[in-house]
Amino acid sequence: MGWRVWTKKNPAQTRGTGSLARLHRGRGPPAADDRYGGAMGAIEPPPRRAGGTDPGPAGRARQARIRRGRGALALVLAAGVLLAVALVGGGSTHGHAHSTGAARATHAAAASGGSARGGHVPIASGSAAGSAEESAQAPEIRRLIGLGRPIYCAARRGNEVALTFDDGPGPYTRLVIAKLRKHGIRATFFVVGRNIQLVKDPRGSSIVRDERTVGALGDHTFTHPLLTSLAPVEAEREIVRTRAALVRASGGAVFLFRPPYGAHDARIDSVARAHGLLEILWNVDSADSLGANYAAIERNVIAGLRGGSIILMHENHGQTVRALLAIFAALQRKHLRAVSVPQLLRDDPPSVAQVRSGGAGCGVSGGLRSGG
Repeated sequence: MGWRVWTKKNPAQTRGTGSLARLHRGRGPPAADDRYGGAMGAIEPPPRRAGGTDPGPAGRARQARIRRGRGALALVLAAGVLLAVALVGGGSTHGHAHSTGAARATHAAAASGGSARGGHVPIASGSAAGSAEESAQAPEIRRLIGLGRPIYCAARRGNEVALTFDDGPGPYTRLVIAKLRKHGIRATFFVVGRNIQLVKDPRGSSIVRDERTVGALGDHTFTHPLLTSLAPVEAEREIVRTRAALVRASGGAVFLFRPPYGAHDARIDSVARAHGLLEILWNVDSADSLGANYAAIERNVIAGLRGGSIILMHENHGQTVRALLAIFAALQRKHLRAVSVPQLLRDDPPSVAQVRSGGAGCGVSGGLRSGG
């Protein structure tokens, strides 16, 4: 019958990793016989200790400790089973209500752009399209659409602001979404129709679906023309075509509209109202489209951060993306929350008088610069 002995063929044996060679009684492997002689075949294996041998005082003490440890573990497991049974039996009446309340609290924290402990709450995406439908039907939104006037800011009574990004999707869209999601910030994207299919998500769909998960979407025309220079039918086509494409690509309602460059007149306002669109302008311009670098963008935006403000930025400018972290930090210092435009206008709707006063009702004088 074969048995194993350690050999000196493997130098690693000195490190405890030597190899075993199978030797047969009376006849070792040729290499071993040549090196160590036929005597290796006569080596007898060491005798095994009988199972009933007394382990001695130290061994008995160790065995006793093992038995005590096993007994304690069994008691702990039994107590855990009893506790679980008690919790299931006694907590079933209120467990569902507790989990529902926790889910609502998490959703509210995500919508507000932060958490009670100072962390960042991931923004859920499952109800983005449903939220857009609900926003469109909110009485505050319907009232503002009915006025047929552009909105420059909210009522400025609360601590919410709206960050808006124009002209996407573009090369920095994924990065903007990642930063917003990481920091629990909501935003609104005014999308150019011809760009919708330029940037895809990992599923092969337009990235506008992901944009909707971190806020809201708006119509920014199909080719970004100066609408006031177009014939009424051409201007209407630019708006309607984009809205239809954006609804298809994003899977949700679209009821926000921003004219390129902020250029509008009574004809454009009338088209927006006829199609159930709420025209959104701004009262704080980052000036990124005018060539401002990241430091100037930070100054321009932070200086205008106050409750009710609507801030104009562009997602296809690298300097804007670089400025975002400083803007997010300023929001926290000023105890402000960045929300979507629909949420801002639901929570802090401007009065009829404010809307009819135009930009003057939001501190905008001399008209808007050529942003948007």
